[in-house]
Amino acid sequence: MNIKMLVGGLCVAILATGFIVFESSEPVPTPPTVEVTQVVAPVEADGELEDLGTRKSGNDWNVFLGPKGDSKSRETGIITDWGEKGLKLLWERDLGSSYGMGTVSKGRYYQFDRVDSKAFVVCLNAETGKELWKFQYTSGYEDLYGYDPGPRCSPLVDRNRVFIYGTEGMVYCLNATTGKEEWSVDTIKRFGVIQNFFGVGSNPVIEGDLLICMVGGSPDKDKQIPPGQLDLVTPNGTGIVAFDKSTGKVEYQVIDDLASYASLKLATIGDRRWCFAFARGGLIGFDPASGAVDFEYPWRAHTLESVNAAMPVVVGDEVFISETYGPGSTLLKIDKGTKSVVWKDEEFSREKAMQAHWNTPVHVNGYVYGCSGRHTQNADLRCVQWKTGKVMWSIPRTTRCSLTFIDGHFLCQGEYGHLFLFKANPKKFEPLAGDIKKGDREGEYELPFDTTYDLSYPAWAAPIVSHGLLYVRGSDKVICLELINNK
Repeated sequence: MNIKMLVGGLCVAILATGFIVFESSEPVPTPPTVEVTQVVAPVEADGELEDLGTRKSGNDWNVFLGPKGDSKSRETGIITDWGEKGLKLLWERDLGSSYGMGTVSKGRYYQFDRVDSKAFVVCLNAETGKELWKFQYTSGYEDLYGYDPGPRCSPLVDRNRVFIYGTEGMVYCLNATTGKEEWSVDTIKRFGVIQNFFGVGSNPVIEGDLLICMVGGSPDKDKQIPPGQLDLVTPNGTGIVAFDKSTGKVEYQVIDDLASYASLKLATIGDRRWCFAFARGGLIGFDPASGAVDFEYPWRAHTLESVNAAMPVVVGDEVFISETYGPGSTLLKIDKGTKSVVWKDEEFSREKAMQAHWNTPVHVNGYVYGCSGRHTQNADLRCVQWKTGKVMWSIPRTTRCSLTFIDGHFLCQGEYGHLFLFKANPKKFEPLAGDIKKGDREGEYELPFDTTYDLSYPAWAAPIVSHGLLYVRGSDKVICLELINNK
């Protein structure tokens, strides 16, 4: 099949070569502030959030990539006929600088954003968009390659706590009801992190009483190294740091590697818990409770500017990782504390099963679906057999896109704001609704110039669904649509 790409203009990522000397003067820090626009009863951090939701069924989406961190919603009854006007728009809100999607918990929508030198979390009523509170702090981060300096990570909600991990390396624990700060840690200063290419972008996870973060610090001797020169930077054993989620106290720090942009993945395999970190150098498997490392598996392109950004995908006792700068994908089998290779892309082959960029592939019934390709013009949407790496189908020129699975279908968000729905079918690409249409010839599809919801490039965050409501964003705004009528 072919797709005619009708978007006017393509964006090619440009990476600098050679040494970059970057100087920035951070603004004088000011105390974090909380703005409350609606009176709410205070709740202790260990307590439960009052539920503001009125919709009858559904699930919260309180962590990155959903309740189980796999880009899947367990909700059913979605609207599949969107008509010419699309799904019903319930509310929208303008955004500043940020790339991450929000999270939803107990009728509240949390968005991490930045305007000028202020990074902030805003808490909204998830059904109406009405602002409840806003917490903000001063951020001096500037990007080496000219990307927006705003947050890349999503808020993480755990009972009545919300955690944020800023681009500049600040970790904050806030009261989810009021926005009041409980504790904070400057990971850059505390662990000696040398600024990498695009700031902090790995979402942390909660395991029991621990908040686990990918940090990737360096020793004092590396402080003179210019930002971005990661080939000269050495790790100092703080690839992963676990904090007590109540106090911010460091409980353990492990792994001699630098940070990547791939979020941490928790999983249960057999009778034990695992955490998988797809760090700069490759995949590390460890015990999330103690930090004890079981294995390290090198997987990274040899070029300086290469990054690992897609999250590991875990199915049963197997782990799939993918990147877009060189080696591609591999599937590993985990047996107790060891790993073995089920299959992997050939290093110097031009034909890779999948080369995921920042978008995490999604496994459904023995197949993994995702976007493969580093740049807009060479990215395609494809389906790959899990056990073998065989490509079942590939749709070229769909731009870089992100997927969310729900009710037998995929919501696909393209980077130019295209939003469409297609069936999870390993035999063929089967679009049903949204910003995609059949072309003049059989098996040909077109992406229109104008998108239904007018979301601006870059729309790089995966859609989320909570209690029948669909949230998607572009660079300029986040919108809430009704995907399931469950009132």
